[in-house]
Amino acid sequence: MNGGGKMKKIILLAVVMIFALTCGFAYAKDYEISKKAGDLSVQVNIDKNPPVTGINKMNVAIKDTGGKAVTDAAVAVDYGMPAMPGMGAMNYKTQAALKGDKYMATINFSMSGPWSISIKINRGGKTETVKLNVDIK
Repeated sequence: MNGGGKMKKIILLAVVMIFALTCGFAYAKDYEISKKAGDLSVQVNIDKNPPVTGINKMNVAIKDTGGKAVTDAAVAVDYGMPAMPGMGAMNYKTQAALKGDKYMATINFSMSGPWSISIKINRGGKTETVKLNVDIK
């Protein structure tokens, strides 16, 4: 084999490896957290990991004590950033809509930094809350 052919194969291999690594990062796992809210198990997924400034899609899966999906709740998402020197607190609310057996919401983080999220689950006149903190990039 001549030197030029060998070099082409090495370059091709390097390009393929870079492409494979890039695709792997493009399909990174969602930001995921599991919590309890009273007797409910709640799994929260955000489509970006870490969550970023701008639009992020959230889905909330809720299960009862028997492991059955809860589909008869009203789910609201309150999220905000605390006040900082020279900037007032930011607080936002959105409703999560049931799609299949998960509740979906769109969250728009307006800037990077620490944010708090409260997911309020109202079912049968009783409200349970899941709280989490995220660092937005």
